[in-house]
Amino acid sequence: MDINFNKNEDHNRLLASELRQKLNKVSLGGGEKRIAKLHAKGKMTARERIDYLLDKDSKRIEIGAFVGEDMYTEYGGCPSGGVVVVIGYIHKKQCIIVANDATVKAGAWFPATAKKNLRAQEIALENHLPIIYLVDSAGAFLPMQDEVFPDKEHFGRIFRNNARMSSIGITQISAIMGSCVAGGAYLPIMSDEAIIVDKTASIFLAGSYLVKAAIGEDIDNETLGGATTHCEISGITDYKATDDKDALDKIKNIVSKIGLPENAGFDRVAPELPKEKQEDIFGFLPAARNKPYDVLPIILRLVDDSEFEQYKEDYGKTILTGYARIDGWAVGIVANQRLVTKNAKGEMQVGGVIYSEAADKAARFIANCNQKKIPLVFLQDVTGFMVGSKSEHGGIIKDGAKMVSAMANSVVPKFTVIMGNSYGAGNYAMCGKAYDPRLIFAWPSAELAVMGGAQAAKVLLQIETASLKAKGEALTPEKEAELFQQIKQRYDKQISPYYAAARLWTDAIINPLETRKWISMGIEAANQAPITERYNVGVMQV
Repeated sequence: MDINFNKNEDHNRLLASELRQKLNKVSLGGGEKRIAKLHAKGKMTARERIDYLLDKDSKRIEIGAFVGEDMYTEYGGCPSGGVVVVIGYIHKKQCIIVANDATVKAGAWFPATAKKNLRAQEIALENHLPIIYLVDSAGAFLPMQDEVFPDKEHFGRIFRNNARMSSIGITQISAIMGSCVAGGAYLPIMSDEAIIVDKTASIFLAGSYLVKAAIGEDIDNETLGGATTHCEISGITDYKATDDKDALDKIKNIVSKIGLPENAGFDRVAPELPKEKQEDIFGFLPAARNKPYDVLPIILRLVDDSEFEQYKEDYGKTILTGYARIDGWAVGIVANQRLVTKNAKGEMQVGGVIYSEAADKAARFIANCNQKKIPLVFLQDVTGFMVGSKSEHGGIIKDGAKMVSAMANSVVPKFTVIMGNSYGAGNYAMCGKAYDPRLIFAWPSAELAVMGGAQAAKVLLQIETASLKAKGEALTPEKEAELFQQIKQRYDKQISPYYAAARLWTDAIINPLETRKWISMGIEAANQAPITERYNVGVMQV
C-alpha cells in the first residue's frame, strides 16, 4: 500500500463518517421535543414502530432517508420527507414498510412525501412485495397543495396504485395509528386489511371543525371517526387495537400467514464473503474525482470469493463486463474502468469515458445476461461518451444508442451503484434513474450532473463573458477568476450526492461496505416477481 492509498482511505472513511452523522440526525425526524410529545400521547415514533415490526436483528435497507434534505426551509424543513420507508423482514418474509413521521409537521404531505410514497409503491409493484402502511398523517400540506394534489405523479396516484396492487395480488396492510383525514383516508381502506388503534387514531373525510363549518353538525372526532365507530358501526376497519404495539402485533400475525410468492428463478448458491479485504475499497477509490484508478480491485472486494469472470477482457477496456456472485446470487456486472488504457490499435483511451468498442461490448453482454436470466449490476464512474471527429466518424452515436437500447429493453432486474462520477449520457447508458433500476444508490463519493463542476463552470463562464462583451463590458482576470469560483461553488452543490438523494434521484447514500447487502436484498425482492416480458434481441441490430 502506498501513500496515495492511505490518503484515499482517510478521505473516504471521513465521507463515511459524515454520512453516519447525517443519518443519525435525520433519524430524529422533527426533533427530540416532538418525539417526547408523541411518547406522552402513548404513541411510538415511525422508526420505533418499524423497529418493533421487523424481525429482531434482521437485515434492512432504508429508502430515501435524505429526501427533503435542505428543502422547504421556509417551512422549517421536512426531514426524510416526513415518511420513513424500509425494506425488511417480518416473520422472515420480505416486506416494504411505509410509516408517516408525525414529528414532522404532524405527518403532513409535502411534494417530496408524495414522491417518496410513490417510490415505495413502485418498489412493491415491481417486486410483488407485501406493503405495510403505518398511517399517522394530517393530510396534504396546504401551503403547497398545488404541488401535491392534481398532477399524475401527485397524491392521487397513491390510490391508483392501491387498486393496481390489489388487482395483481400484492398484499397491502394498513394500520391507522393517528390522524388519517380527507383523501388520505382512502389509502388504508383501499388496502386489503385495516387496523385502527383505539383512542389515538381516527379516520374521516372531514374532521369535526370542517363538518361544523360545512353542515352545522356538532360532533367530536372520536365519535365521528374513531376506532369504535369504524369497527362497530361503519365496518370500514377490520381490527381494533388497544395501542401501537397491539396494532403491530396484528400485522405480524397477518404477515406470518401469507403464502410463498412465485419465483423468478434467479440462481443462488451458498453465499461466500470476498477473499479480498472489503475495507480496502476506501483506499482504492481516489479522493479526487478526476484521478484514474483500476476498478477491478474494487469489484473483487464486492463479489463472493473475489471471483470475477471477465467477458471480452481485452476488448473495449473502458468498460469491464463479467459474471460473478454477490451473497450467493449470480450477477452480471457492467463497470466503468477508470484506467488510461490502449485499444487494439495502440491508441490511448481515457478512463471513465465510453468508447464505441466498450459500448458494443456492454450491449452484447447485457443481451447475454437477459438470455441467461442473470440480474445486472451497473457500477458507475463515468464522464460520458467519447467526443470529437474521430469518434463521431466512427459511429459513437450508433454504438452508444445500441448500449442504451440494450440496457433500456433489459427485462432482468437492474441495480445501479454510483461509486463516483455520473455525468451526462454516461448516466443514461449505465442505467441511471430514468431507466428503471430496481434500486439505485450512491456512495458518498458520488457526483451526479450533466458534467463536472470545473467543466461546467468554464462553459458558463464563457457564456457570461461573451454576454458582457456584447454589451461592451470586459472582465479583469481577477473578476473572471472570482466569477469562475462563484459559478463552480453553485454547481458543485448541485452535483453532491446529498442533493440527488434529497430529490430521490437515488434511493439512498450508503457506506460502500453495505453494497453487497443492498444488491442481495434487491435481488431477493426481484425474485418474487416472475419475468413476464421477453427480451427484444432485435435491439442488437441498432
